[in-house]
Amino acid sequence: FAWESTVGEQKAKNVHVGGGKPREDFVEMRETRDASLGMPKLIVPSLQVNMRAGNMPEPDDKGDVFLKIPVNKL
Repeated sequence: FAWESTVGEQKAKNVHVGGGKPREDFVEMRETRDASLGMPKLIVPSLQVNMRAGNMPEPDDKGDVFLKIPVNKL
């Protein structure tokens, strides 16, 4: 497995941006692909934790911790 690379390697070999492809081609590819995707399944709980700098919400009176999911707003 190659888990690290140089900027030069990415510029030469990355299928999305490598080989001298113009920026406009990359932007078009990303916008087309992103428009076809739905909302990530775990976006709401991940945002709740990320907004707290990785910390979970405060526990309730019984000591239980809950993430709140607005089921009627998505």
